[in-house]
Amino acid sequence: MAIESESDIDYLSLARSLEKPVREAGQAILDIYQQGSAVQIKDDGSPVTKADLASEAILLPAISVAAPSIQIVSEENATSHGFAATDRFFLVDPLDGTKEFLKADNKGAFTVNIGLVEGEVPVMGIVYAPALDRLFFGAQDAGAFEMRGDVCRKIEVRKPPADGWTAVASASHRDKATNDWLQAHGIGKTIAIGSSLKFCLIAAGEADAYPRYGPTMEWDTAAADAILRAAGGRVLTANGQVLGYGKPRYRNTSFFDFGSGSPALFQKKIPYDY
Repeated sequence: MAIESESDIDYLSLARSLEKPVREAGQAILDIYQQGSAVQIKDDGSPVTKADLASEAILLPAISVAAPSIQIVSEENATSHGFAATDRFFLVDPLDGTKEFLKADNKGAFTVNIGLVEGEVPVMGIVYAPALDRLFFGAQDAGAFEMRGDVCRKIEVRKPPADGWTAVASASHRDKATNDWLQAHGIGKTIAIGSSLKFCLIAAGEADAYPRYGPTMEWDTAAADAILRAAGGRVLTANGQVLGYGKPRYRNTSFFDFGSGSPALFQKKIPYDY
C-alpha cells in the first residue's frame, strides 16, 4: 500500500502495511539484544545503541515507500527534530525503552513504534514488543488490536474492577511525584514496565491508569497513544486537556493515561506538575 495523496488514507490499512517492516526492525533489535550492544551517548545525554540505528534504517525507508508525501520525525534523526510540524506527520521511535533493552534482564520491555498524527491528534499507531511477541495496532474510528503469533484479537479498555484500580508505572523513571499521585488516589496495585507498553496494557484491559511526570518526547508516546484512544482510553495533560502533538521541539509535559475510568480523579486538589 502506498499513499499518494492526503485524501486516500485508510489508517488501519496503513498500519497493517507497516507490520512487516516493524517486525523486521524488531528482529534486528532482538539479534543485537542477544549479542550484547555497544552504547553511545547522544548530545542530550540519552543512550543510543546499534539496535536503535538498525531499527531506524529499516523503518524510515519503508514508511517513505508507504506514504511518500508525509513528513517523518524520528528520534534518531536529529535533523527531523527541527522540522516544523505539518498537519499530518509520522512520529517514529525505532527503539523505545532503551534502558530496558540495556538491562538484558530478559523482561523484554522495549518496543518499536510508528505513530501518525493528523491535526495534532494521533490517528494511527503500531507498537511491537519483539521479545514478548506482542504487536499492537490501532486507528481512529477502526478500533485497536493485538497480534500474538498469527492470532489477532480486538482489544479495548476495561471498566475498573470493584476491588480497585491498577496503575502502570515506569520501570526506569518512577519518581516521588508518581508515588504521591498513586497514594493520593488510593491506587495500591501497580505494574512496573518500561517503554510504550504502559499505554498498551491499558488499551488491552490489563491496567487502568498511567501517571507520567517529567518530560517525554512525542515519538515516545504517539503510536501507543493512538492505540489507547482507539481502544476507548484517553491521555490528558495536568490541566485536564487532551494531549496534543506537534508541540515545540516535540516535547511532552506531564500526562495521565486512563482506560474507561472517569478522569474525575483530576478533581482532587493535589499538584500534578512538580
